Amino acid sequence: MKTRIYLDHAATTPVIAAARAAFQRGLDTPGNPNSPHGEGRAARALLEEARATLKDALGWRHDVIFTSGASEAVEIAGRRACVAGRAYGATEHAIVPFAMGEDAAVIPVHGDGLIDEAALAEVLAQGPALVAIQQVNNETGVIQPLDRLGAVIRDAGSLLLADCAQGASKLPLPDADFIAVCGHKLGGPLGVGALLVKDLATIEACGGGQERGYRRGTQDMPGALAFAAALAARPYDLDRHRALRERLEAGVIAAGGEVIAGAAPRLPTIGAIGLRGASSAALLVQLDLAGLAVSAGSACASGKAKASHVLTAMAVEAELAASYLRISFGPETSEREVDAFLEEFSPMAMRAQAGRAA
Repeated sequence: MKTRIYLDHAATTPVIAAARAAFQRGLDTPGNPNSPHGEGRAARALLEEARATLKDALGWRHDVIFTSGASEAVEIAGRRACVAGRAYGATEHAIVPFAMGEDAAVIPVHGDGLIDEAALAEVLAQGPALVAIQQVNNETGVIQPLDRLGAVIRDAGSLLLADCAQGASKLPLPDADFIAVCGHKLGGPLGVGALLVKDLATIEACGGGQERGYRRGTQDMPGALAFAAALAARPYDLDRHRALRERLEAGVIAAGGEVIAGAAPRLPTIGAIGLRGASSAALLVQLDLAGLAVSAGSACASGKAKASHVLTAMAVEAELAASYLRISFGPETSEREVDAFLEEFSPMAMRAQAGRAA
């Protein structure tokens, strides 16, 4: 049987060894972190150890609220931040519009996926708001200039919510009021994440007994330990990943494909490509049958037939958007795996070109 090749790490990266060991350590301590007995206190100590490890790994000096993932973190901030207005970038993850509400302002992006800063200024002129802008786009890998945008947002008396699910452990954290992170994008387990909060006075408590009253529900202590261990391991070598993506994109272009957002600053672990004359669905099926796992966008929306809202916001041509694929790398992705993708992609590109010419 042919060995399968996994190139969908932006959806979920397999759990790394350090995280597995930390998770088992948590499982070996059976207490509930909120119970007063000895076992509960031992579990609480491990939970707080995980919190301290996470803060140290990310260089974060403020508060950490453990959650079930980045989506819950975004929803907590989106619904409970203590500021009247809401606004978000047009290419944000699908949880953001839901969390921010129907009255939130949508900030357009340019064709390269970067925020339209003039439009942002117009939104900020309307009064203080919570502004959600991703650090790294989950479909294209485009990196927003959050250090500059964050300063503009703060100067306007507004708050910045940064979705750093893709960037955490790979890029430095931005200076933001709220930061959403999760474990499964970087070698930790599914179902655990955190909301980093600069000042708890900027967010309403929920009245729950956990996480200092800012979240309801028993904390996933083993998951928190594993998440923190994955962050501390720092498994990504971005120089190596940049070389891998350059190899991928050179091969795609040579075969007749195109790179999406190629001129923008991008995270090296994500490559977005298209192949005119083909469809994403057909390409995914063919690649899957050939033993290659890639995606056509966010795993949260990949089962839907409608076009990617990210590519629509970027005004990517319909033919190119209809053939979009995301290839994303993990800590151990190799040149051999990239070459295996190109070996399958090249004849697909030839068939697509022949179909367009017919």
